[in-house]
Amino acid sequence: MSFFGKFFSKETKDDLDKGLQKSNQNIFSKISRAVAGKDLVDEEVLDQIEEALVASDISVPTVIKIINRLENRVSRDKYLNTAEVYQMLREEIIALLTENNTPDYTDFIVPDTKPHPYVMLIVGVNGVGKTTTIGKLAHQFQKRGKSVILGAADTFRAAAVEQLSIWADRAGVPIIKQGQGADPAAVAYDTVQAAMARNADVALIDTAGRLHNKKHLMEELSKIKRVIQKVSPDMPHDVMLILDGSTGQNAISQAEEFMKATDITAITVTKLDGTAKGGAVIGIADRFGIPIKYIGVGEGIDQLQVFNKKEFVDSLFKH
Repeated sequence: MSFFGKFFSKETKDDLDKGLQKSNQNIFSKISRAVAGKDLVDEEVLDQIEEALVASDISVPTVIKIINRLENRVSRDKYLNTAEVYQMLREEIIALLTENNTPDYTDFIVPDTKPHPYVMLIVGVNGVGKTTTIGKLAHQFQKRGKSVILGAADTFRAAAVEQLSIWADRAGVPIIKQGQGADPAAVAYDTVQAAMARNADVALIDTAGRLHNKKHLMEELSKIKRVIQKVSPDMPHDVMLILDGSTGQNAISQAEEFMKATDITAITVTKLDGTAKGGAVIGIADRFGIPIKYIGVGEGIDQLQVFNKKEFVDSLFKH
């Protein structure tokens, strides 16, 4: 049982371990070879550990920070085996993320807001798992006694509304929608109004993943926010960026583009079970200093987890 007890259960931890298995094996095999037969961590070993971390798609600037910390550590601490090197890596990466104000989350909890609901605007390019994440979030909030309403404001992409409707049915939550080509801001406004009328706890609003160019994306997201703020000036309470963990460094590029378009307040990283490069999460957390709230470690509706840096690093560097 994790130190978070019922919130981070053994089942949840097992899912995390399994979801990061490919990434873990990728790192473990490289680091094990690097330290095999060595009595201490020398420059050659550090170079090979650096290569292993870069291969796991931890961004190069973040890897340099980790290696510098490790080098300072081993200058005063010798190691005896691979396990000790792993322990040093875990400790130094957790310390790095802690210094970057990466919080630990314990459950799918949203703050109480007045007026209701807590409004989350969901952004991200097509194909990253945005619609699936919205459905899984709705399910998780429902499980915890929260009433949820969805808004299908991605009216540009064919089948986007239909896909979100399927997830709404699966999660058992209502959805506000219009036809393809409708004004996304109008759909968002209707969603917030409906959520307030029904006293819903959470409103999750989907948005277009790709418009004609970056200027259109910026204008559309800005318009949605302006229209929602006519209902309440503190809305939306979260702008959640969805990134595909299997795309590695491309996910960082996507984050940079969306940060130009709108104020991102939280990140979800998906599809970590399908990649050997789960280290991208560490680079994203270090690079942007934006809270990673959730991670996807499987296709199941319950396999979206809150992000906890200690548990994540432990699973990534499990030996």
